[in-house]
Amino acid sequence: MKRKLWLRHVAVLTALALALAACGDADDDTDDDPDVEDTDTDTDDDDDEDDEEAVDIDRPERDDTLDLGYLLPETGDLATLGVPQIEAVRLAVDDINAAGGVLGADVTLESGDEAGEGPVAREETARLINAGVDAIVGAAASGMSQEVIDLTHDNEIVQCSASNTSPAFTDQDNNAYYFRTVPPDEAVAPLIGRTVVGDGYSNVAVLARADDYGVALAELVIEELEEQVDVAVDEQYNPEDPDFAALVTEVDNAGADAVIVIGFDEAHDLFRQLVEGGVDPAAMYGGDGLFGPLLEEQVGTDIEGLKVIGAAGGEEFNERLNEQMDDENQGNVIYGGQAYDCTIVIALAAVAAESADPADFNDEIENVTQDGTECESFQECVELLEDGEDIDYVGASGPLNLDRPDPTFGRYAIGEFQAGDLVIVGDEDVDLADLE
Repeated sequence: MKRKLWLRHVAVLTALALALAACGDADDDTDDDPDVEDTDTDTDDDDDEDDEEAVDIDRPERDDTLDLGYLLPETGDLATLGVPQIEAVRLAVDDINAAGGVLGADVTLESGDEAGEGPVAREETARLINAGVDAIVGAAASGMSQEVIDLTHDNEIVQCSASNTSPAFTDQDNNAYYFRTVPPDEAVAPLIGRTVVGDGYSNVAVLARADDYGVALAELVIEELEEQVDVAVDEQYNPEDPDFAALVTEVDNAGADAVIVIGFDEAHDLFRQLVEGGVDPAAMYGGDGLFGPLLEEQVGTDIEGLKVIGAAGGEEFNERLNEQMDDENQGNVIYGGQAYDCTIVIALAAVAAESADPADFNDEIENVTQDGTECESFQECVELLEDGEDIDYVGASGPLNLDRPDPTFGRYAIGEFQAGDLVIVGDEDVDLADLE
């Protein structure tokens, strides 16, 4: 199907603007990626410069304790996606300290709420640095990380994100202290396509928000689908317009037997209107921006059988993480394994460097994830390091094999709504070498 011309223009202009922002200039807060949506849409360069100038850094002297912080959404529209990452970081710190800590001392953890807003993220990062943290886990969205990466880089603070999927980080100049444990979008797109085809559908509609996230991921998913099935509808929508009647009609007229939605909170209305238009929820799929146990409540109608797909830990780790969750967040494991591994890798690097100074342990980040004896827990890995062995940490999100700043391996979960609950029905590992 032909795309609406004006939406194509919106997508192109948005992608161009976001590409500029993603190159390290954090003035524009709208660098969306498939993990989460940035909610700060301030585009006034003068205001942003004032915000950056207002950030004061007065970092204390380094000590021998590994002090960690997280910069994740505790409040705001992205708080649901922040929950599993925060709980996973806390779980990792507990595991580290239960195994004796790092260099004979317990690791500390300072919280930071980025709230999905650029100025808040910068202020919180400055506060964490001034509190003496050596490394930060976060931010959640790529745009939020772009807001703070100059601060972490210039102050030699290691930064690890569990959920930044923008390709910009791979080659930008200020990434020397940055790494991530989630692969870029190219890894999840084939999994979405294979899941839909594997469920027996052959005439698929792909509906994506008209921004950098939606355009890029939709193109990758469609490329995967077209090798095996027909793409009945390929449309982008304006996320600011809650009326999706035209899209629902187009899906119906095309005879689509399945619908993939790539969106964020605005897609709750789209799902509801699709169901009201006669689409079976069991024939609907959502990307990682919609992965969460509250989706049915947010949609406001029964979505039995709807599937969501996103990066997470393996089955055993997800069970551990769920034990940390309250009832409302059961099944909310998105990026949890990746956040856990951010924390463990940082701690192992400090042990390997025999230093809690990030200027020292930053160089060990890659080394502890490849070309050594495999180990699957902090305690096991530390024992090998103490015996003088090189290690290859295989974590909750799989064998990372980091090629700074990116992992070369990804682990994903498939969640399905059953009787109102989000149930993990499958997981899959992706070796990025297989995608080349």
